[in-house]
Amino acid sequence: MDIKRIDPEEARALLDSGEGYTYLDVRSKEEFSEGHVPGAVNIPVAVKNSMGPGLVPNPDFISEVEEQFEKDGKIITACLRGGRSMRAAMMLLSDGYTEIVDMRGGYDAELDALGNVVVEGWARRDFPTTTD
Repeated sequence: MDIKRIDPEEARALLDSGEGYTYLDVRSKEEFSEGHVPGAVNIPVAVKNSMGPGLVPNPDFISEVEEQFEKDGKIITACLRGGRSMRAAMMLLSDGYTEIVDMRGGYDAELDALGNVVVEGWARRDFPTTTD
């Protein structure tokens, strides 16, 4: 299952196009509250592990998305760097969603194995952000 990946410039153009795209931020509630794309919907694909450090899959992710989006809803998935949003996009496509695109770079930046920026994210491009 191939997922269409776009850069933040393309994501911004889709959001501004009037075609009904929604930015689905799959980061944690805490990350989201520190800054996000205006108008974004926050549904974490992973949640804090109650048994220890780190994150575990959000067992309610799909049902929470289904409460807010139709299967043909135009959704741009995004996270901090691009990993979680790719997983979310795959999950949504597997669940029957048809209009999913994933934003490379996430809110901050996509990094390589050495920590170098590969794709600058939304905030690093000085695109509009909010903490509302």
